Amino acid sequence: MTPPPSGPVCTGASKAATGVAAAPAGYPSFATYVRARGPVLLRTARSLTANPFDAEDLLQTALTKTFVAWERIEDHRALDGYVRRALLNTRTSQWRKRKVDEFACDELPEPAGLPQADPAEQQVLHDAMWRAVMKLPDRQRAMVVLRYYEDLSEAQTAEVLGVSIGTVKSAVSRALGKLREDPELTPVR
Repeated sequence: MTPPPSGPVCTGASKAATGVAAAPAGYPSFATYVRARGPVLLRTARSLTANPFDAEDLLQTALTKTFVAWERIEDHRALDGYVRRALLNTRTSQWRKRKVDEFACDELPEPAGLPQADPAEQQVLHDAMWRAVMKLPDRQRAMVVLRYYEDLSEAQTAEVLGVSIGTVKSAVSRALGKLREDPELTPVR
């Protein structure tokens, strides 16, 4: 039996295991660059994704691409631009690869609609509501009709009737309270 080797067999693995970066000797400034510009680049990555964890992954991928191309980058003053371009290209590739769950088809699928109410029941409800509105005092009835049947705003209703907006609000509130208490409309609630 031969004794095990005294030194590490794979120097890259031993450096990674001891916490020393496994970078080639020509790249000592890459770690310095990442420490100095990492927070700024992470903000850029966060602007490209909705999830902060996805932003960290995106930045790691872009930094990996930068590390691989470190020797080819001639102007190290333009590193931020290079990393930003790597971030953008990586993000674009990610959304292009995502699975599409919707497909175009010849016919539009119509959702199963809610069952239509019986027209006779709708007419009975309409008549009951109108009878309840007719029981209101003239001024309240006018305000309710303008606000809800004619769909005017509070300001428009106030202008038509020549009163303040506060008057419209309080009168409509009292009228709606009376309509809620109307015994003919109890089944509707």
